[in-house]
Amino acid sequence: MATVYTQQARNTHRTWFLMAVFLAIIIGLGYFISYYLGNPLILYIAIIVSVLMNIASYWWSAQIVLSMSGAVLAPKEQYVDLYRIVENLAITAGLPMPKVYIVTDPSPNAFATGRNKGHAVVAVTTGLLQILNKNELEGVIAHELSHIGNKDILLSTVVVVLVGFVSILANIFMRGGLAGGRRGNNREGNGGNILAIVGIIFVILSPIFAKLIQLAISRKREFLADADGVLLTRYPEGLASALQKISGVNIPMQHANNATAHLFIANPFGSAGQKISGLFSTHPPVEQRIKAILGTQILN
Repeated sequence: MATVYTQQARNTHRTWFLMAVFLAIIIGLGYFISYYLGNPLILYIAIIVSVLMNIASYWWSAQIVLSMSGAVLAPKEQYVDLYRIVENLAITAGLPMPKVYIVTDPSPNAFATGRNKGHAVVAVTTGLLQILNKNELEGVIAHELSHIGNKDILLSTVVVVLVGFVSILANIFMRGGLAGGRRGNNREGNGGNILAIVGIIFVILSPIFAKLIQLAISRKREFLADADGVLLTRYPEGLASALQKISGVNIPMQHANNATAHLFIANPFGSAGQKISGLFSTHPPVEQRIKAILGTQILN
């Protein structure tokens, strides 16, 4: 049975495993291309790039996610109530006060990011603040703080960077291969052809790879964050009502992105995202989450 402590340990192991696999894949690909083209410099570049990307995914992934989502630091004087809710719940959860960001977007949603508890961020959309009352907003914030406490945020944020880099590689290989292929049938041209083939493989496999990595995070983390959030607020109806309202607004986010979709409390693609098969969705069905929340027993 999943608990806060087992989830924390699993997320830590999964993060390091994911980074190690990424390192091995990029170096292996660099070796293959350098061997085929007879240029060892390519292997050295692959090693450097893979190491730098792992470092970047750890240290700067949160900034990348915030930029991709269009989030900005929330002015404290403008969002006094939001800051008060986040601060009170952070104290209850025994967490440092996270930074609070705002996404100007009519679609109601929220996410948490950061590399650890001391460098965490909670972001909410303006649409979320408009439709939720205080109890519902507390439920959403408690859910996001639970992701921070459960160490979900590092794993989820690292995925954004590494999956995005796979897509960039696909584009580079396609361009390099097509350009090389036009030079002729000499060794350089053949090298371009093999790069094109690698690029095509990446183009085909990158969305599958991205989805498999996202699913590897496990949708159970959403159920666990819901349950932990309820324990923080002691009011399951608040989060249940918030999820019901959020799911009822079928407006896709302006900066909706497949790489970041798993970070949000609800699918950022609106009704289009909800039509995806449950097997491949990054979020459990809202009905199942609400049923689990309302069935949570709060011990006095």
